[in-house]
Amino acid sequence: MRYGFGVPKNLVAPVTPPAATAPRSLWLLGPALVAGVAYLDPGNVASNMTAGAQYGYLLVWVVVAGNVMAWLIQYLSAKLGVVTGQSLPEVLGTRLKRPWARRAYWLQAELVAMATDLAEVIGGAVALYLLFDVPLLLGGLITGAVSMLLLAVQSRRGARPFEFVIIGLMLVITIGFMAGLFLAPPDPAGVVSGLVPRFEGTGSVLLAASILGATIMPHAIYAHSSLARDRFGAVGQPHEEAARTETSRIRRLLTATRWDVSIAMVIAGSVNLGILLLAAANLAGVEGTDSLEGAHAALAAGLGPVVATFFAVGLLASGLASTSVGAYAGAEIMHGLLHVRIPLLARRLVTLIPALAILGLGVDPTLALVLSQVVLSFGIPFALIPLVALTAQRRTLGVWANRRVTTVAGIAASALLIALNGALLWLVLTGA
Repeated sequence: MRYGFGVPKNLVAPVTPPAATAPRSLWLLGPALVAGVAYLDPGNVASNMTAGAQYGYLLVWVVVAGNVMAWLIQYLSAKLGVVTGQSLPEVLGTRLKRPWARRAYWLQAELVAMATDLAEVIGGAVALYLLFDVPLLLGGLITGAVSMLLLAVQSRRGARPFEFVIIGLMLVITIGFMAGLFLAPPDPAGVVSGLVPRFEGTGSVLLAASILGATIMPHAIYAHSSLARDRFGAVGQPHEEAARTETSRIRRLLTATRWDVSIAMVIAGSVNLGILLLAAANLAGVEGTDSLEGAHAALAAGLGPVVATFFAVGLLASGLASTSVGAYAGAEIMHGLLHVRIPLLARRLVTLIPALAILGLGVDPTLALVLSQVVLSFGIPFALIPLVALTAQRRTLGVWANRRVTTVAGIAASALLIALNGALLWLVLTGA
């Protein structure tokens, strides 16, 4: 038997009365801004800086297209959490009946989460090295420790204080990465030419996949649905009068969610594009800019130490904020699919190990960052296809299921991303 808006009874959780959950519209904003930090992690910085330095304005279109697709994807994720009161991993955990299927899905999602965490901890370590000459391994430990403090805020104080902290770090990230554009603006003609979709060899395809992996991050898809769930609770009351009241509430929440996602994606998209344009305008052809350290040095030489310091501070804020959100997403993935709840702080300690190992072994940090984003790109279909399928089903979302045009757009985005990943694999294996 089904209740409310077509949500199965076992997906329904208790809800707060509507009168208590209808604050001013401004206070409904926040979950998308937190999830949006995933679009501003150190992997984005490495991918976009490398793309701009090596190929100039060539891949501007990839950043723009990725941001447009990200808006749709994040909205669908949030809608799933608002309407069902469950995260994407939780819904999949109930739909995948065979234990081996849930474990296999969890394994690929866990690898994606680890790749995310790898990028974020390394980015924070590099930033501490650039700012204070802290050894990379020690910088990784400091980044992990600070992220644990941020997670403690979420665990003990709830969603809203955690959102405030992350949004504050997002502001620092924005200022840090955009400051250089005011001193050295890009060439308008170059920017326009970069909007024409094209590639130049295997390297540009690799970077395009890296940019998309950093822009449309699988763990952000998993996290956004749970952030919306944590903030707004579940729906699906059985009584007709309560259902009518809940319909009005959901409509308001989804309207606020669209604004929330739009604001977050405008910020994230502008910063990502700004990073690429900064590199294209000032680092193209400059030797040594294929690493974050080299890019920082080139910015200091070309635009002055103030801009370079802003860049490093933005990178540090990026690592601290995004690693906290990544750990939150990883815990949700494990709980939803394996029905195992591990404390966030304990999970944080375990997931630090791969990043610290890479830092301790002396692997090039920028290379590790870029390759981690490629791993994320290959994880996108496993998160995106179920999301589009579930949000298109009336048995999952009832009257809030996707319209046909939305489903078509989601399928098109999925097909494009899968095709790009296939082309990347082909080019790499054939050496074309």
